[in-house]
Amino acid sequence: MDNGITAKNYKKLVLQAAASDVSFCVLDTLNQEVKQLEHFPFIKTAPIDDELWRLFMKFPEMRLRYDEIIVLHDNPFNTPVPTALFDESYPGSYLQFSTRVFDADVYAHDALGGYDITNVYVPLMNINNYLIDRLGAFEYKNTNSILIEKLLDASANAVEKQVFVHIQPGHFEIIATHGQRLLLFNSFEYASPEDFLYYLLFTMEQLNLNPETASVWLLGTITAENPLYAMAYTYIRNLALYDASALVAKWQLTPEQALTNFILLNT
Repeated sequence: MDNGITAKNYKKLVLQAAASDVSFCVLDTLNQEVKQLEHFPFIKTAPIDDELWRLFMKFPEMRLRYDEIIVLHDNPFNTPVPTALFDESYPGSYLQFSTRVFDADVYAHDALGGYDITNVYVPLMNINNYLIDRLGAFEYKNTNSILIEKLLDASANAVEKQVFVHIQPGHFEIIATHGQRLLLFNSFEYASPEDFLYYLLFTMEQLNLNPETASVWLLGTITAENPLYAMAYTYIRNLALYDASALVAKWQLTPEQALTNFILLNT
């Protein structure tokens, strides 16, 4: 990756990697265009290295040169901590109550802008190591660092408490805010719309939020026709899809593309 002015090509690669799939986008930073937006599911029984090799073979864009490369680690092994309480010498201590940690785990952390929050997480080092061999040096972050920061940004003018739910196949994240203050972050696995509704209503109850009055915004892999939306709408009066019009206008995408790739496009 060459950052010399004369060598700039104004191309940026953002790659979002999970244990089950990879999504990536190629951005033209000069013209503010999405040149490519792809999703690549892994074969469940195949080794990660084999699936990443298939990714590089299928998409020649993965073998090009970029001014900037950012890798996002998409997993729930993270917890946001007030920066004033964060000690870099003991990162595992913040995760032990929310996820299973091991002596061999490698830890990383992201500072969240001006919010005095440090997101501590376990990066997917097998993926990181493979990508370093293929791509060279890059910056990496946890997906939920982007998610929390951008939703706090969007809550600047909100007077009441709000709940944001970022949905992906098999799991979802709940972020509750009051203005630009983070009230709660949590991640849940689900297998049915009933699971989804249970965890959402339980979380709202813990926050003393009334389903008749509280605003709940859905984003991620979700549409108004999705069974998750239909189930939640039955019990939550002020439920709606998150307004992604700013992303739609910026990158000339459909609302569904903007919602699905909210984290990727906000990096």
